Amino acid sequence: MDKIRPLIEHGHTDFGENKVQEAIEKWTKILNENDKINLHLIGKLQTNKVKFCLKLFKFIHSLDSEKLAKKIADEQIKQKTKVKLFIQINIGNEQQKSGIYADQVENFYNFCTNLDLDIVGTMCIQPANEDPEKYFMRMMYLNKKLGLKEISMGMSSDYQKAIKFNSTYLRIGSNIFGKRD
Repeated sequence: MDKIRPLIEHGHTDFGENKVQEAIEKWTKILNENDKINLHLIGKLQTNKVKFCLKLFKFIHSLDSEKLAKKIADEQIKQKTKVKLFIQINIGNEQQKSGIYADQVENFYNFCTNLDLDIVGTMCIQPANEDPEKYFMRMMYLNKKLGLKEISMGMSSDYQKAIKFNSTYLRIGSNIFGKRD
C-alpha cells in the first residue's frame, strides 16, 4: 500500500487487482475513505467469489462463461448493485487460457445482455512470445462488431502497440510497481 497511496494522492483513480481475496485485504479501508477510486478485477473470477467481488470492484475484466454471467446477474439483484463488465476473449484459442472463443463472442454477448449485464467492452491476454498486433487488430474488429467502446488489452511489454489498436484499459502494473513477489 505504500506504493499506491502516493498515486492516490496525485489523483490516480483506477487500479487493477488480480485476486479478490488480496483486494479485500488491501483495498477495503481505502475504498471506504475514497469513493472516487475505481477498482478493476483483472484476474480470473471464480463463481464462489462473486458476492465479495461485487462489494469491492466497479469493473470486472474477466467475464468468461455463462455460469459466471448468471452468477453475477443473480448477485447484482441481491446486492442492488451493477458493475461494468468486459467479456474475456481467448483471442489465441489457447487451451490453457480462459475466455470465450472469438467465433462465439457474439452469442455470448447477446446472452449477457439478456441477463441485463452492463457489458462495456472486451478483454484479452494475447499469446506470449508472438507479435501481439494481429491479436490486437482482431480484438479491435470484434469490439467494433459488438458496438462496444472499451477494450482491455496490452501489458507492460506491449501497451504501446495495444494503444494503436484502440485499447482503453492497459495492464501496466509491473512497469509502475515492479514484478510481483
